[in-house]
Amino acid sequence: MRPPRLASVIERRLLVNYRVDPEAVVPLLPAPLRPQLVRGHAVAGICLLRLGSVRPAWAPAVLGLRSENAAHRVAVEWDGPDGVETGVYIPRRDTGSLVNRWAGGRVFPGEHGHADFEVRETADTLRVAYATRDGSTGVDVTVEVTERLEGSELFAGLDEASAFFRTGSKGWSATRSGCSLDGMELHTDAWRVEPGRVTAARSSYFDDPARFPAGSATLDSVLVMRDVPVRWRALPDLPVGPPAARTLGRAA
Repeated sequence: MRPPRLASVIERRLLVNYRVDPEAVVPLLPAPLRPQLVRGHAVAGICLLRLGSVRPAWAPAVLGLRSENAAHRVAVEWDGPDGVETGVYIPRRDTGSLVNRWAGGRVFPGEHGHADFEVRETADTLRVAYATRDGSTGVDVTVEVTERLEGSELFAGLDEASAFFRTGSKGWSATRSGCSLDGMELHTDAWRVEPGRVTAARSSYFDDPARFPAGSATLDSVLVMRDVPVRWRALPDLPVGPPAARTLGRAA
């Protein structure tokens, strides 16, 4: 069965970005993916996403569902039929929605773990924390919305950061089989992001020294998206091999 095209509203999305030693990222990526480099760094992070009005694209918004979701991501590139393509590799997705957990990998791409979320929001401050039911993953991030993107070593400013993430609209998710990746592509005519500043951050994924040795993953920046209507299109499964050979991507 062909997965349906979905529509939704990104009610809130935090893109919490880390600059990472590329050598630490390469072993995490299945072939044919390789890290996309920005100023000599790999780019990884956490997407903390609340979706509203999720429904088949043909259905009215009033019938849509709402859910809190999270994804750990690495910016990647690969060789497509028309040249080098860019997107993100998602080793883990988590959700607070039982519907998403059941449907992910069945009705639409992206298998999800089960997590409990705690969210506090004002116009200027956002805190999102979650812990997975299997005990493997925990995140707690607090962000202040600011007027400018400052302190980033990856991006010179908001426009550069926005363009980088907008062009990386294809997401490849790990699957239990390990033989292929689920793919989903985001489309919107209303793309907009706001700069932010992280005031506190904890991630069991990026703080794990077995995965990222000391100094190899450094918090860099955060972007905020709010109230953006989007559409989602399933991509054909991407066959994968063993972790990529130790080659690095092009510098962006």
